[in-house]
Amino acid sequence: MTNASTAAAAAGSDPDSAAERWRRPLRALRDPRVLRMLFLGFSAGIPLLLIFSSLSLWLREAGVERNAVTFFSWAALGYSFKFVWAPLVDRLPLPWLTRRYGRRRGWLLLSQVSIMAAIVLMASVDPAAGPDSLVRMALAAIMLGFSAATQDICIDAYRIESAEPRLQGMLSAAYIAGYRVGMVTSGAGALFLASLFMSSPEDYSYAAWRLTYVIMAATMLVGVVTTLVVPEPVVARNEAYRHRAVEYARLVAVFLCAAAAFAGAFFVSAGAFEAAKAAAGGGALVAFLLEAVHLVLAIGAAVAVGWALVAAGLVDKAMAHETWIAPVLDFFRRYGLQTALLLLALIGLYRISDIVLGVIANVFYQDIGFTKPQIAKAVNTFGVLVSIAGGFIGGLLATRFGVMRILMLGALLSAATNLLFVLLASVGHNVALMYVTVAADNLAAGLASAAFVAFLSSLTSVSFTAVQYAIFSSLMTLLPKVLGGYSGSIVDSIGYPGFFIFTTLIGIPVLLLVWLAGRKLAIRDG
Repeated sequence: MTNASTAAAAAGSDPDSAAERWRRPLRALRDPRVLRMLFLGFSAGIPLLLIFSSLSLWLREAGVERNAVTFFSWAALGYSFKFVWAPLVDRLPLPWLTRRYGRRRGWLLLSQVSIMAAIVLMASVDPAAGPDSLVRMALAAIMLGFSAATQDICIDAYRIESAEPRLQGMLSAAYIAGYRVGMVTSGAGALFLASLFMSSPEDYSYAAWRLTYVIMAATMLVGVVTTLVVPEPVVARNEAYRHRAVEYARLVAVFLCAAAAFAGAFFVSAGAFEAAKAAAGGGALVAFLLEAVHLVLAIGAAVAVGWALVAAGLVDKAMAHETWIAPVLDFFRRYGLQTALLLLALIGLYRISDIVLGVIANVFYQDIGFTKPQIAKAVNTFGVLVSIAGGFIGGLLATRFGVMRILMLGALLSAATNLLFVLLASVGHNVALMYVTVAADNLAAGLASAAFVAFLSSLTSVSFTAVQYAIFSSLMTLLPKVLGGYSGSIVDSIGYPGFFIFTTLIGIPVLLLVWLAGRKLAIRDG
């Protein structure tokens, strides 16, 4: 036996060292930084369901068509594009806020106040008042998605910078637990409140939903107070801000011009693409493909404008390169073109089955006769608890058997459990079967998420942690959310059973991608 093996065996047989291995995490639980991440995680968990499931039920009660309801899920695309402005959050000082609260807390406070303002704006709109009200609601929802994604960027950076690596696992666990509690609050809590204030599908009450969303805005005060009382992470100022204020202003100007180009190209060409969809017969698949082309063209316009402004000298080329290009080049240099593209495909498609289904899940439950309190108890309370359990199980299994094996298991379960929705659609209103379906769906999602986060973390370079993680997490949801926006149209075309079979089938290619990625990474590491 080698000296290292002997030492390891001796350590393993020492009861004091075994006890110490349990005492360390218990001591970490008492670390005040863990409690801070619990509260910040709660703040991060509030906005998402106010764009997705809670908003979907509000719009349905207000009489908005199902296909229009699911289009509102695109308001959360800010989460999928946060990598574009993550470098700005990482490098740009804010007037007064940065000087008063610090680099991370200044941005965090701005994003949280913006979230509260967006939720209040949503509360001020009655979606039943007509098409103009839906436009205002959509704009407020987009503001909420953008602000919430910015908060996520800030919290990720704060977590990484506020503690040493040995504590990061506990901080992440606290953040996820707080996030889930926040989701319960804005999911189950919002549905319970709307029902308590006497709004129902049969007797819609705008006042009930308005008060509900105002209360949800008030819950963000948990995050605001936390941001005000926590200390700013200690970072080297010469690394944080190495350029003059005017150069940062020019960088923001380039970003805003590129964003304006994206919006302009998207909306100017919208009429042509709507005409093309109508000419194609209005099929959901054709509409999705045309919308994908529409989105790619708008992104191309934004990239072209940004590149042209940098080439024209509006912003220092080296600064633009280190902000947006260097993190991407680092990833491709480390893995090579072929493997990098395979990994990006896997990242972009891994969550497609459960995200696409999740957009319309609550509408489905309501359509087959379940009430808001029943949905809240099953999905937003019981389901969240099961997903937390699934996350712990996924983490334990990934540690024991390896990330890639559990990544494969998660992909298989995420697709297969969708078949339970086919059974529920056939049976109809059955509370027991609903709970079985919710349990299986959330257990699979929690397990898959835990393995996937571990996988993404392993791909991230320590030199570009915040930006690369933002890229990966953005790509993870981009295509599923775009496709999810058409879930209502797909259901209208093929019905709920056909839709749930479709969400199962689109998960099958993910299994092949996981297998190929496992082989590539094994060969590379071998």
